[in-house]
Amino acid sequence: MELHKQFLRAVLPSMLAFALSGVYAIADGFFVGNALGDQALAAINVAYPLTAFLQAVGTGIGMGGAVQYAISMGSGDERLAKRYFTISLALLAAASLLLTPLFLLGAERVLLLFGAQDDILVLGEEYIRWVSVGAAFQILGTGTVPFIRNMGGSVAAMTAMVAGFCTNILLDYLLVWKFPLGMAGAAAATAIGQGVTAAVCLGYFMLRKVRLSWDLGGRGPALVRRVLTVGLSPFGLTFSPNIALILINKSAAIYGGAAAVTCYAPVSYIASVIMLLLQGVSDGSQPLVSRSYGEGRQERADRFRNMAYLLSFVTALLSGGGIYLLRDQVAALFGASPEVAAEVARILPIFLVGFLFMAVSRVATACFYATGRDLWACMLIYGEPLALLGLLAVLPALAGGVDGTWLAVPASQLTAMLLSMIFMVLERRRSDAQGAPRTEDR
Repeated sequence: MELHKQFLRAVLPSMLAFALSGVYAIADGFFVGNALGDQALAAINVAYPLTAFLQAVGTGIGMGGAVQYAISMGSGDERLAKRYFTISLALLAAASLLLTPLFLLGAERVLLLFGAQDDILVLGEEYIRWVSVGAAFQILGTGTVPFIRNMGGSVAAMTAMVAGFCTNILLDYLLVWKFPLGMAGAAAATAIGQGVTAAVCLGYFMLRKVRLSWDLGGRGPALVRRVLTVGLSPFGLTFSPNIALILINKSAAIYGGAAAVTCYAPVSYIASVIMLLLQGVSDGSQPLVSRSYGEGRQERADRFRNMAYLLSFVTALLSGGGIYLLRDQVAALFGASPEVAAEVARILPIFLVGFLFMAVSRVATACFYATGRDLWACMLIYGEPLALLGLLAVLPALAGGVDGTWLAVPASQLTAMLLSMIFMVLERRRSDAQGAPRTEDR
């Protein structure tokens, strides 16, 4: 029972934080859609992958460093753990300096590539311009939370995310509804909210007197490579739904026009909440799995992994079932027209099925990168959008139009689940043949 209590203490705050993060993701759509209508709602949906890319970069770097921090602490090497913390903060700062001008200069071209046209393009460009100004807040906000979680501060990590969420909601209300700044106001609310999260995280480090270690022992490049190698998986895990978003929006525009893109916007917002709940399970269990692995206690790591599988599947089943029962009302939350709301209710069940498959593949992916199986994690993460791309090339033609676009989504998630099950069988055979894996030679 002690392991179950430890698991729940780590995972439940993470799930709550990510659930609020899911609402955080749809807050702009809610306020803008109700204030400015269907075109603005579609513009947020098309532009959001650029915002998500900034957050995924922060998550990738932060989680890459935090995983190595947890494994190092588990193996008793506190000096190495501090080095990983220091390198990760430096990488987050460098990414902020690099991506801010790139986003300011290239956002319009990227939106055109994503399928934005006419008013959707104009509104999307305005949104991204202001998001780009606050790029550093996005990267630091998402990049520092994983370290708090891996330092045993799951409640503090939740508090940081809740503070950012509340700030974003308040500023959305003020800057979009009370002082009608439109898309610029929504973007500013998002960036400032992440800035508040980053400030809370930095305050936690100061209170805990977490020290930097610039004495890297001549191993700086090796530490950077390790952080980035591990970070590829959580980066992809965070951003892959947005790769899917880009591909689906493009396919919807081709086969269904602007009306299909607009209909997909509420679906994607609703889906993001469930995906982030599942990410809360996987990210909340990761420190437990990584530390157990670092201590050489493979059986304990396996038990935490199995608990995560069960909780993830139950979460997908219950949340998907609840949304199915409310499918006729959910689009109205975003100010969608009756025509859009009716189409959303029709297609939403197709997407809900896929979350049962995702419940398995997400946890498997997190456990693979938590224990150094970076190649398998990357194959799962990046294999899913590749499968989606292939299915989008075939299913719309077979299904006679945009319905094939919608069907491609759960089909790609099923592919990822089957691949994760194959890797789990291979992992089991490897573990049985070799015994518990040793910690990495540092």
